[in-house]
Amino acid sequence: MAVEVLTTADGREKTALSHAHAAAWFAARKAGKSIEVGTADPPLRPARPEKPELLHPRDVPKRKPGSPQGRIAILHAVAHIELNAVDLHWDIIARFGHVPMPPGFHDDWVKSADEESKHFNLVCDCLEAMGSHYGALPAHAGMWRAAEDTRDDILGRLAVVPMVLEARGLDVTPGMIGIFEKAGDTGAVDALKTIYAEEVGHVAYGSKWFHFLCGRENLDPKDVFHELVQKYFHGPLKPPFNEEKRAEAGLPPDFYWPLADETPPRTV
Repeated sequence: MAVEVLTTADGREKTALSHAHAAAWFAARKAGKSIEVGTADPPLRPARPEKPELLHPRDVPKRKPGSPQGRIAILHAVAHIELNAVDLHWDIIARFGHVPMPPGFHDDWVKSADEESKHFNLVCDCLEAMGSHYGALPAHAGMWRAAEDTRDDILGRLAVVPMVLEARGLDVTPGMIGIFEKAGDTGAVDALKTIYAEEVGHVAYGSKWFHFLCGRENLDPKDVFHELVQKYFHGPLKPPFNEEKRAEAGLPPDFYWPLADETPPRTV
């Protein structure tokens, strides 16, 4: 099921399949007939549509967020992130099927993939309402790098994807919501608020299962997190941090501030 999602190129088709498989998984769980978790050979990179063109991050054009074109660019970037997130959550299921995990591990990532699928479609609907669509602009080519780098390391995957990359979404989404509130775009505001609320859960799942695996191996989670982020994440973490939402997701400041490129602000 996971590999079928990963090998489907079109975004709307991929997310429809993701929704269908998530519904089947949870229907089976509710009926007490859990679908067997086997092993698979997922592709190193998921299937992607011909558009958007994927560019090096420095080559992606910068647009002023206050203009309609700038707001379209923001939404296009968010859609690209959400589509990658759909694949990331199915990939962790497919790639690490050989690692013995409780059923709740798969419940969490199937639920996350289902929600990311909803997020992608919400943002695509907003783009289409603005006369654009996903694929109309170039996009960031580096989104899948963390997945490739951690393809053999489940702790590394949990550290870098939900606990760093998705946690970054908690930092930047309130600012994006403000841009669309100022523009009076209630559809985009509602979509981004939905994403913001549900991303806390995805970061929390990462933290929960990271701590679970560290506990099983009698490892110190903070030390392991620092080691793995320095190994797999290229560059320092960028403040400002949304400390309240990060704490809600199980990420205390002593996990991320030591990896930042500045010192934490002094408290009075």
